[in-house]
Amino acid sequence: MVSKLTPPQPRAATSANIEKSALDESYPNSLMEEVVDDLNMETAWARVKANRGAPGPDGITVEMFPEWFQPRWQQIKVQLLAGTYRPSPARRVSIDKPDGGTRELGIPNLLERVIQQAIALVLTPMFDPEFSESSFGYRPYRSAQGAVKQIQKIIRDGRRWCVDMDLSKFFDLVQHDKLMAKVGRKVRDKRLLKLIGRFLRGGVMVDGLCQPTEKGTIQGSPLSPLLSNIYLDDFDKELEKRGLPFVRYADDFVIFTKTEVSARRVFRTVERFLVTRMKLKVNRDKSSLRNTDGLEYVGYEFHGYGGQIRVSKKSLARFHKKASEIFRRNRGVSMASRMKEFRSYANGWIAYFAHDGRKTTFIDLDKWLRRRVRACYWKDWCFPRTRVSKLMSLGISRQDALGFGCSRKGEWRLSMTSGVQRALSIEYLTTAGLVCLEERWQKFAPLRRTA
Repeated sequence: MVSKLTPPQPRAATSANIEKSALDESYPNSLMEEVVDDLNMETAWARVKANRGAPGPDGITVEMFPEWFQPRWQQIKVQLLAGTYRPSPARRVSIDKPDGGTRELGIPNLLERVIQQAIALVLTPMFDPEFSESSFGYRPYRSAQGAVKQIQKIIRDGRRWCVDMDLSKFFDLVQHDKLMAKVGRKVRDKRLLKLIGRFLRGGVMVDGLCQPTEKGTIQGSPLSPLLSNIYLDDFDKELEKRGLPFVRYADDFVIFTKTEVSARRVFRTVERFLVTRMKLKVNRDKSSLRNTDGLEYVGYEFHGYGGQIRVSKKSLARFHKKASEIFRRNRGVSMASRMKEFRSYANGWIAYFAHDGRKTTFIDLDKWLRRRVRACYWKDWCFPRTRVSKLMSLGISRQDALGFGCSRKGEWRLSMTSGVQRALSIEYLTTAGLVCLEERWQKFAPLRRTA
């Protein structure tokens, strides 16, 4: 997109350029040029486009953006390099949390998202290598599954107690001055520092009115994850200095100890550090000291002294809820469309929860899922004559088909009867496109063995 508009021109490797490059490497005060580089902007746009996010306050969609952007890029680039660019406010939306309550998100305009992503691409190689090895959230080549495996290792090393601490509205309480001071440790380009500050203070649109953002980072913006890791890095380093094993994923962290007494002491001192030094608030209602048996983290549970990994009950409940919505009996959507939608969801779900070591978890889900799908078919067939005809066409005898097809029992009850199960067999449902969760889980066996 950008490169087609302004093709990059090769620069001669003069002695002045070489000296300037050496100076920039030791004292990076020309980072804005790297941000607006055509290749960097192209990469940023590709990532924003892949996310397929909703439009910001200006209403410009992903499809509309290239045509809107190209004639304006040169002027925007001049403003960015001159330090005069001013971001537009983000659109504020509220979404429901899985455990109740709401989370406030900000949706910036696509232009702001591309610029923020371009900044993140430049700053990540500068900050990420020095982040803690126990930090797993929003980092290259790290994931929630890595956090899960590290927790299992810590438990197996004999840490039976933990401090499960929850930060209250972390993204809303980050102090801008403290955050900018941390960013300024490595970033010397005043134009870039000013721009990041403007993004932080850019405000949000609520009911058509712009509200200032005096603190916090906007959840939903491409730059926010990196800034949150920068802000919490001092906390990670403090825990490492104290020799405390811990795992952090974004603002969700667990600290491990060998005894309950140690856990109580750690809770007090860590809470004091977070409140006094980091200017954050600990949610005491959701924070606790506990034994590691039954600990829940990033959707998994850990059991026993070996830290056996399981899909958490809450995660299973969310899976049931989502699958029930897709295969709702009165939804009025073709089964082929439902199968396709569920296949997309299930592939991602299995890939995330592949570290659960119990085969029975996925066998039980498959049994429940097949029953749910059979109930959908039964509802779609609707009338007794149709049901009898369908059963007979699927190999059920006329006598059995009349018995099941004319029954007044509900779809859910009949979905477990022998006639419906023989007609809508596992082979039939597989041919129709239903994913077998247990088979998909088996494909991740090498990952579980080597992790």
